[in-house]
Amino acid sequence: MDLILSYDFLFHFIKGHETDSVLHLISAIFYVPQQRFWSGSGIKKNKEMVEHLLRCGVISSKKVAEVMDTIDRALFVPDGAPPYDDSPMQIGYNATISAPHMHATCLELMENYLKPGMHVLDVGSGTGYLTACFAVMVGPQGRAVGVEHIRNWLNLQQGWPEFAPYDAIHVGAAAPEIPPALIEQLKPGGRLVIPVGNIFQDLNVLDKNMDGTLTVQSEISVRYVPLTSREAQLRGC
Repeated sequence: MDLILSYDFLFHFIKGHETDSVLHLISAIFYVPQQRFWSGSGIKKNKEMVEHLLRCGVISSKKVAEVMDTIDRALFVPDGAPPYDDSPMQIGYNATISAPHMHATCLELMENYLKPGMHVLDVGSGTGYLTACFAVMVGPQGRAVGVEHIRNWLNLQQGWPEFAPYDAIHVGAAAPEIPPALIEQLKPGGRLVIPVGNIFQDLNVLDKNMDGTLTVQSEISVRYVPLTSREAQLRGC
């Protein structure tokens, strides 16, 4: 099923550097950050990018650094694009892949919910970069599910209930409010990271407590592309 980015598939394509395969997973979804921690093309290697994020204080977790070092961002951007610039990049279909510092931020927020054996849903998986990182973190006994709607008629706000509940859910586009279906698919004790808002947006972290109650906090102000329909995305709306 081409909606599911399994650990085995991701491991295979990362090992084989099957760049064309990953570009076919393009979708609607990665956010547009408001600032850069560096610009230009001075950074030429993935390892240098990770080291720079560590020096800037964006990454504090050893595990996040290891995962981002393992998953080469160059495999997930179009040919000819400078893969290690701290900038979002167009990937087609009016979508972007987010800047490295935003990827790192989300991984840091979700690290404790991406332990080996856990299940994670990536709503709006784009070229699959974060889904690949999630897959490495949860390991072969876990499950990383990435969904997109360019090649499939999906309502992304409905998530992917087939493999619910999830320990962690990441959403890569801004919704006016947190979709109830995603809250329903989140396991008690789990965490949802999602940008919320229209013109003004915040990266919200929702924790579902063991008794089912919810705790929501705003981490940072962000600027994401909207979580919209397939038709609207293709029109550039």
